[in-house]
Formats: sequence, C-alpha cells, structure tokens
Amino acid sequence: MPLERFAWLSIAAALATIALKTVAWWLTGSVGLLSDALESLVNLAAALLALWMLRVAASPPDEDHPYGFSKAEYFSAGIEGGLIVFAAAGILVASLPRLLHPQPLDLPVLGLALTALATLLNFAVARSLIGAGRRFHSITLEADGRHLMTDVWTSAGVFAGVALTFATGAYWLDPLVALAVAAHIVWAGATLVRRSIRGLLDAAISPLDKGEVTRLFGEYSRRYGVSFHALRTRQAGARRFLSFHMLVPDAWTVSQAHKLSEELEERIRSLVPNASIDTHIEPISDPASYEDQGLDR
Repeated sequence: MPLERFAWLSIAAALATIALKTVAWWLTGSVGLLSDALESLVNLAAALLALWMLRVAASPPDEDHPYGFSKAEYFSAGIEGGLIVFAAAGILVASLPRLLHPQPLDLPVLGLALTALATLLNFAVARSLIGAGRRFHSITLEADGRHLMTDVWTSAGVFAGVALTFATGAYWLDPLVALAVAAHIVWAGATLVRRSIRGLLDAAISPLDKGEVTRLFGEYSRRYGVSFHALRTRQAGARRFLSFHMLVPDAWTVSQAHKLSEELEERIRSLVPNASIDTHIEPISDPASYEDQGLDR
C-alpha cells in the first residue's frame, strides 16, 4: 500500500531522532533536551499506531462493515493527541525539580549539534508526510506530519533555550523552556483530539467540495430542466459520502433518468476525491417529492 511507505518513513525518523536526542540529553544533562527526547518517544508510538490504522482503514468492506473501515484513521489521530498530552506530563515531572534547583550543563555544543541534526531530519519527514496526507486525503498521515512539525518547532525552542543557558549562565532558563515545550505540545495534542472527534461525528465534506457539487447541480438544472434537493454529505478518513434527490420531468423514462444520474455521479467523482454517491430520483411535479427535504429523513 502506498500510504504505508510514509508510515515506515515516520517510524525510521522517530528511531533516528530518539537516538540523537537521547545522546544529546546524556551529554548535556539538559531537561530541555530530555523533554525533546521524550516527545520523540511519542512520535515513535504515534508512527506505529499510524501504520496499524492505515492498514485497518485500507481493509475492504465486509458484511458487518459495508461502508469499510476508513474511520479507523480518526482513532489514530485521537490516540496520538492523547499520547502527546502524556508526554507533556513526563516533561513536567522532569522539569519542576530543575526549576527549583538549577544545574549547569555539560558539553552543550555537541548536544546542540545532535539536536540540530535530529530537527532537520524531522523537518524533512514532516513536510513529506503532510504533503502525502493532502494528496491522498489521509488524516492519519497529515496528523503524524503536523505532530512532527510541532516537534521541529519544539526542538528549535529547546535549542534556543539551551544556547541561552550556556551563553548567559542563567541555568533556570533550561527547565523554563522545557515547561514551555510541555504547554505547546498539550495544545497540539488537544487539536488532534478535536479533529478526530469531529471526524467520528460524521462531519460534512469541505465547503470547497460541496461548492463544486452545488455548481454542477446548477449546470444540470439549466441544461436538462431537472432540480435537486436533500443533499447530505459526510467524510470518513479519505472517503466522501454524498446523497441527494434528483427531480426529473414526469415524462422521462427510468432509462433517461438513470443515464443522467450516472453522468452526473461520474462528474462529481472527478471533482470530489474518493466519493461514494447515492442518487434518489423523483418526479418533479409530484408534491410527495418535496416532503422529505430535511436532513433527518
């Protein structure tokens, strides 16, 4: 599966950055660098979870799950957000004693060099994951990429804090930066959890995609004298689901209406990626055709 390649890339990057940042912490004794290393552990757990959920989401529909398993991606994003918050708690525990009792740093230059290398690696992988998430409409890859990008900015903050600590001798700056990192990644975790909850609640497709559909409805209404109502949409991971009623002239045959609906559905699929479409055809002059326009039909 193409998406799994990106998940394996994320796993490899997490293992490499864990090694680099752990050595940097061991050399310096900086709790700021320790907080950075702890977040990389979360990155690894999140990447492994992402790989698992991508495989589940790609599973074909079965009798018990006729719409497939694409919502599994939202579980990945939500759990990843929870793991980020858990890492923040670990950073808090490590930082508070050092804030009360500051200590000097050892070998800061070498530690910072290793951190810079890990940060560059994460930046490259994060850009790749975010780009793949957008291309393939995968919230799992995009969430993993944004998490890694958060780690990049976190590492940049830690880098600046440790450098300032070394330059000024103000050793309290190191744990203070670590606490700021903790606050930042809690915000990132909460954002991921909110996105996953929204997806599990059957959110509508994007306004841009919905606008393309309504534009097509207008075009077909003008060309063929049909009309549309009762449009409902939802998205589940990479998949989009749409249903609507197409009201056709009473004199049309079933074959005419079916042929037009097939053409329209094909055009919608060309504009809305991974769309599954249900069209209900009704006679345009029958009053009963207008009695079920509500969202809860």
